Amino acid sequence: MNNSPTLLSRFNVQDLTTHIGTQFPDEDVQLSHLLVDPDGDQLIKELASLVSSRGVVFFKNQDIGIQQQKELATRLGELSGKPKTSTLHRHPVSEDTPELGADVSVISSMGGIARAGVIESTRASNGWHSDITFERVPADYSILKMHTLPPIGGDTLWASAYEAYDRLSPAFKKFLCGLTAVHSGEFFLDYARATGIKIQDPRGSPENTGSDLTAIHPVVRTHPVTKFQALFVNKSFTRRIVELSQDESNDILDYLFRHVSENHDLQVRYRWSKNDVAIWDNRATFHTATNDYTASRQGNRVVSIGEKPYFDPKGKSRRDVLSL
Repeated sequence: MNNSPTLLSRFNVQDLTTHIGTQFPDEDVQLSHLLVDPDGDQLIKELASLVSSRGVVFFKNQDIGIQQQKELATRLGELSGKPKTSTLHRHPVSEDTPELGADVSVISSMGGIARAGVIESTRASNGWHSDITFERVPADYSILKMHTLPPIGGDTLWASAYEAYDRLSPAFKKFLCGLTAVHSGEFFLDYARATGIKIQDPRGSPENTGSDLTAIHPVVRTHPVTKFQALFVNKSFTRRIVELSQDESNDILDYLFRHVSENHDLQVRYRWSKNDVAIWDNRATFHTATNDYTASRQGNRVVSIGEKPYFDPKGKSRRDVLSL
């Protein structure tokens, strides 16, 4: 992987931690400009590669509109090779409003997707997830623009799925590789029934259809862009490892969930400012919001559908490739 793309290198770029998170700190770097740049396709392809390599990339005070956000999410996936049948995701409990459309998820402190399944008085680490892994064809890139923020609090954390895999012991890696796990978003069905919301269908891929929000994915997946191996289980959606007994699965998943949430040196924590944008790769990261606020917090998220997750035994270790 080339972490200094030729065209993007014209901009000031800062890595925020060793393993995850890069920022474009200058407000004159506008995503809306990349979309109309004569070299736009190459710039966006390099941006996709950067996001896939670094996990999450941040842009300050962006003027990008919702239609431009959808266009960028589409081009990120298409220019990095996603299947032609994969489009933008329609979340099961997104409302199809005239001003946004069903392929935009409103991330709001008032309820909806950001609050569905949240249980009060539980550990904050229960919120770690990758977007929509309950779908048979889950997400590649997500783009979130935050436009309303509380005076304090409401940060978001991301963790590197590459580094989570790489720091497991060789014997444990060998054991996990080739196993599969059930992912479920059944709490969205509960939310839909309680609020009278109709489940969106289809949801960005011909395979993402119906009201059975479950899928089986590899425990370790190979990233199609970087070819790095990544841990692919998360606390919010992963229910059990298929090849193990329930007791064995519970113990292994509990360890892996704590492995992600308790290793702060594979995480980055971002404090939002108004109109900041984060772009992340769900195949390479986990994330969670920090629910430490009471004032309004709201943003618009667009999620691109990628490919069906797979495990390639010839996949590479990010640590080995980068000599970390």
